[in-house]
Amino acid sequence: MNTAHTTDPGQVTGRIHSWDLSTGVDGPGTRFVLFVSGCPLRCLYCANPDTWHMRDGRRVTVDEMMTVIEKHRPFLTTAGGGVTVTGGEALLQPAFTGALLRRCKEAGLHTAIDTSGFLGARATDELLADTDLVLLDIKSFDIATYRRLTGGDLAPTLAFATRLDRLGVPMWIRYVLVPGWTDDLVAVDGLAEFVSGLEAVDRVDVLPFHKLGAAKYEALGIPFPLKDAPAPDPTLTERVRERFGAHGTAVY
Repeated sequence: MNTAHTTDPGQVTGRIHSWDLSTGVDGPGTRFVLFVSGCPLRCLYCANPDTWHMRDGRRVTVDEMMTVIEKHRPFLTTAGGGVTVTGGEALLQPAFTGALLRRCKEAGLHTAIDTSGFLGARATDELLADTDLVLLDIKSFDIATYRRLTGGDLAPTLAFATRLDRLGVPMWIRYVLVPGWTDDLVAVDGLAEFVSGLEAVDRVDVLPFHKLGAAKYEALGIPFPLKDAPAPDPTLTERVRERFGAHGTAVY
């Protein structure tokens, strides 16, 4: 179905990989987490390589997704949660994501998107008005490292963060800590200073690198680029959290 001329928002279609329920990592409370298909970046530590290509996703309408979400509404609302659209990249399919967020807001559900911000320019002000929280993944504050780590440019993400701040859209900044890649304290301090200047940032989550997605790479016949990279030790993780905290930001 071509959604460009669809007048019924419920019939807007998107391609999704899957959905799940989670607590504590995808926004406040218990969340209905929708994984959409397709992503423009190729982050070396990506845990979901099976979501990279939109063509591999299952096509659904907003109405179909809302039918599933509504079944979980009592549980979500009782647990202080809501709906999070992630991926892949939530903003690769802005018409679908925007229509779904609007329906969730109309249903009284808290809404969030998890995004790299690389496609932030695709998010309309209307989409962001229906977004209660943005989980913004900033992979590195060093331009060269960001490109090596993701294959993309850092500037669109920083511009998106500044725009969210101007619009007053709450943000949680997510920073994956990978030894040898994102543990440079000069870059961490630079990001911490940038983040501290954004009034809409509620917190920073420092997420230790893991290899939970390694089996997916093997199943897909794709080499896992960071298969030999170690997980950060607790001392390093705490040191990085302290650098963010030193700039006055709540850190988890």
